[in-house]
Amino acid sequence: MNIQGIQKLTLLDYPGRVACTVFLAGCNFRCPFCHNASLVTHIRPEYSISEEEVLTFLKKRQGVLDGVCITGGEPLLAPELERFLEKVKELGYLIKLDTNGSNVNRLKYLVNKHLVDYAAMDIKNVPDKYGLTIGIADYNPDNILKSAEYLMSDAVPYEFRTTVVREFHKRDDFEGIGRWLKGAKRYYLQSFVDSGDVIQPGLRAYTKEILEQALEIVRKYIPAAELRGVS
Repeated sequence: MNIQGIQKLTLLDYPGRVACTVFLAGCNFRCPFCHNASLVTHIRPEYSISEEEVLTFLKKRQGVLDGVCITGGEPLLAPELERFLEKVKELGYLIKLDTNGSNVNRLKYLVNKHLVDYAAMDIKNVPDKYGLTIGIADYNPDNILKSAEYLMSDAVPYEFRTTVVREFHKRDDFEGIGRWLKGAKRYYLQSFVDSGDVIQPGLRAYTKEILEQALEIVRKYIPAAELRGVS
């Protein structure tokens, strides 16, 4: 498994938990606004961290950390993920999985095996604009729809989140996302931030005022919706 980094402490990534975050390389999407391009388009083998190193760290932090966030890239692409999650579970940690929702069968499988305690799914846009937004023309969003439906069945605690980019998201899109995810337990709008490690430079964020207007649109359908990381 290609582990490219570990954030040893986060109070934000796993709601209500003290956690660390493990970054896996590889993704099947090419979102122009991806802030982890080095995990997607130009992976550096020399930065790889072994599973043993991560597990040794987790053993030392037992009783200090509550959970482990698994992010990417797209973690569900990693063939060795199941066994790694089993080892993390054996150490007594809760696991949060970040996913783009493109592999609904594997998501269900890991949840059913009790290897995921919290799932965070990125909602890139309304379904008919998915290909444009993820950088893959003519992408079929069927698995995205199935993953969202599955999480909304409350199979596991979950959240949805959308990174809002001026070039990709318009007023009608927030209306469409709200109708699609009507009644979701947790949904967050996040402002695009140019990390300096994006796939397509030159993209822009909306102002806080515009994001607040977008939130009001979404809240007609998802009362629990919130802004995240917007000051």
